[in-house]
Amino acid sequence: MTVPEMSPATVPPALAIRGVRASYGRIEVLHGVDLTVPAGSVFALLGPNGAGKSTLLSVISGQMRPTAGEVVIGDKPVGKLSTQKLARTGLCSIPEGRGIFPNLTVRENLRIWTYRGGLSVKAVEEQTYGTFPRLAGRRGQLAGTLSGGEQQMLAISRALVTDPKVLLLDELSMGLAPLIVAELYELVGTLAAQGKTVLLVEQFVTTALLVATGAAIMVHGKIRQQGTPSDMATAAHGVYLSS
Repeated sequence: MTVPEMSPATVPPALAIRGVRASYGRIEVLHGVDLTVPAGSVFALLGPNGAGKSTLLSVISGQMRPTAGEVVIGDKPVGKLSTQKLARTGLCSIPEGRGIFPNLTVRENLRIWTYRGGLSVKAVEEQTYGTFPRLAGRRGQLAGTLSGGEQQMLAISRALVTDPKVLLLDELSMGLAPLIVAELYELVGTLAAQGKTVLLVEQFVTTALLVATGAAIMVHGKIRQQGTPSDMATAAHGVYLSS
């Protein structure tokens, strides 16, 4: 007996954010955010500085608790799961600022990626250096002395080795040369083609939409619009780029 394939309508989204509110003290910065990210997509969350994009990623990754609403990964509400337990559900976050250990060497950073269990240093190094050959020549160098692009490559190596279902990327292109950005976003597209879901936060519309399959615009802690990359490219100019 063959099992019929699930239609797109019955496949749960990789990530669903429902009525999420969040505050810093008495100041509310997320005002009932609703967002759906389809499985296997590269979804771009656009908006100006201060829109609440990074705060939303902090809520999704468990670093910040919402004051209302819920976050669902697959079909499981994450509730009050710790960041460690969220990682075990298949969530990986690469924060703004890269999230590496600057006072450790490249190889020592890679060794830390193995602490999740089931990974050998040799396997992690082979995968990382195969994807980013320039890091092989930097293995004994302190991560904090790498170029910005190399630091971002090292940060992304964590996502490669942990094989996440959902990858959160915050300002991947910040401070990087266009050629490096293009290289990194090509890798993002490859990860999505392998079935991973990527939610990326970007201030720069053109950069993000080169690889995105869907997008939304956030302004003042609310999702203003959501749709195709081409629609959102046009809408962004009217919503916040012209202001």
